[in-house]
Amino acid sequence: MNGTQDPSASGADAPRRSDATRGAILAAARERFASDGYERATIRAIAKDAHIDPSMVMRYYRNKEGLFAAAVDIDLRLPDLTGANRRRDAGRILVEHFLDVWEDNEVLTALLRVGVTNPAGAERMQGILRDQLLPVARQACPDPEQAPWRSALMASQLLGLALTRYVLRMPPATGLARAEVVAWLAPTIQRYLTAPNP
Repeated sequence: MNGTQDPSASGADAPRRSDATRGAILAAARERFASDGYERATIRAIAKDAHIDPSMVMRYYRNKEGLFAAAVDIDLRLPDLTGANRRRDAGRILVEHFLDVWEDNEVLTALLRVGVTNPAGAERMQGILRDQLLPVARQACPDPEQAPWRSALMASQLLGLALTRYVLRMPPATGLARAEVVAWLAPTIQRYLTAPNP
């Protein structure tokens, strides 16, 4: 190695630096998308928040659409509902899980804010719910062919809760204790999942 080469840019350090840079960009993007929305958030502002040059954002993500897709790449880690006992308790299991996810993951709040005002955000949210919530509905509902509309009804309740509690922060919604939310909402989710088709 000659005296002019930067040792931190070679070997095992380069992937670590790359990961750190990507992490900083994504963290800044999530905060910026959450606060400004998709339309007003800019690559320049996100790069400034991440303390890097805007060209680095473009290098890793090409454009704002690519950055947004990466920033809101979310695995909900939904619980497995197979088995009679878990199906009987599916409403409670799902509501408790979603409360954990929403309260610990600001990315979902950012995505919901963007999703209600921007087609790209709405499409991303639809994809997450389709790809992750629909299979769970198929596990629990009596007729898997009914899973699409049953999962849509579940989403209406869960997203409604998230919108009022975590985005709009309506005092009655934020004032409910976690146990109260579960007690009120779990029976509705259970009914959407397992009740006979009306």
